[in-house]
Parts: sequence; structure tokens; C-alpha cells
Amino acid sequence: MTTILVVDDEPQIRRALRTSLEAHGYVVHTAGTGEEALVAAAEASPDLIFLDLGLPDLDGTEVIRRVRSFSEVPVIVLSVRDRQADKVSALDAGADDYVAKPFRVAELVARLRARLRVTPAPEPADADQVTAGDVRVDGAAHRAFVGETELDLTPKEFDLLQLLVSEAGRTVERTRIMRAVWDEHWWGPTRTLDMHVSALRRKLGDDPANSRRIVIVRGVGFRLESV
Repeated sequence: MTTILVVDDEPQIRRALRTSLEAHGYVVHTAGTGEEALVAAAEASPDLIFLDLGLPDLDGTEVIRRVRSFSEVPVIVLSVRDRQADKVSALDAGADDYVAKPFRVAELVARLRARLRVTPAPEPADADQVTAGDVRVDGAAHRAFVGETELDLTPKEFDLLQLLVSEAGRTVERTRIMRAVWDEHWWGPTRTLDMHVSALRRKLGDDPANSRRIVIVRGVGFRLESV
């Protein structure tokens, strides 16, 4: 099912878009503030975001920039701001399309479908060999190394490291990690993930509380840096 995140501070617009999009067969999440939008973008992993620029806590362009730090999800801006400068600013921040309010829902759905058609699917990582700096993971042999030193990892630690190395330099959302490493239907607390990350940091030779390799992106997930 295609998941859409609607971000708007006006409840009536959120309700109207939810009703219309659900009638077209989409799963819809909503948010009324920029902070709520960032959490929803990380946890729900939507396929597309409709984003109002005039949010009460963060400007929409700032929300786009923060989303772009961990996701390439298409973003269609919905805004009463119709100046050329506003459009350029939003597109420069990482938006994919811009629709001025008021709008017709039929047009939004058409733009949504068009955007999803042209969004490339991510290329699968090479499961046999992935590297990031001096960290190397051999999926076929189920072996991992820092430099020439082989790591003694549990199966979950290995899967976690393989995922982070394959996405090196990009923030991987907590919920995505839990579903990939533990259970694709998982939804709930992520304390066990924190424990595994701490253990993995120790085995990578870093201070578990202040790692140079596995960086905590607070409220979002983790990013492995090439050292």
C-alpha cells in the first residue's frame, strides 16, 4: 500500500485530504506541525509527502531540509505563498513539486501519481561485499572486518552492521532498522536496538557512549560514518 504523509496546520485540510486520498486507496498519515512531520517521516517512511509551508513551529523549507538529511521521499509543497521566490526557495531546499492553494484534489492526485511514476526505486546494495572506510562486510561469507581484524558478532549485530554499512553516510530510521533486522511487522519500543548499537560500537573499537563511527541522529535513527 502506498503511504502518504499530509502536513498542514489546518485540521480541515488534513481531514479533507485524508478522506480523498483514502478513497483513492492510499494509506494516509497526518501531522500539524513541523516537528510532528519529521517524526512521522522517519517512523512511517511515507512514499510521498504533501507539505504546507506555513507551519506554526518550523518553516516548511526547514522541514524539507531536515527530511532530506535522511530521506529522498518525494515532497509536494502546498502553500498559499505564490511568489516566485517562495517556489524557488522550496525547490532549492529539496521539494519536488509546488502547488498553490487553493487547489483541486483531482490535480493533487494526478501530481501524486505522476511523481510516484518517476521516482526511481533504490538500487539494492550488494549483499556480498559492502564497505565504509575500513569497515567491510562480506554477506555471502557472513564475516565482518575492521581493517584486517575480523569481528566476533552475533547474528543480529551482523545484520545491523551490514545495513548501516550499506547505507553509510545516510541516516537509517529506527523503525526501518527494527523491521529489517528483527521483524518486518514490528512496531513498538526500540530499546533492544540501542543495546545492540552499544555492543556494536564496542566491537568496532569505539566508545559506546561517544562513537565516531555510529552516530545517533536524535529522534530519527543512526548513521554510520566512514572513518
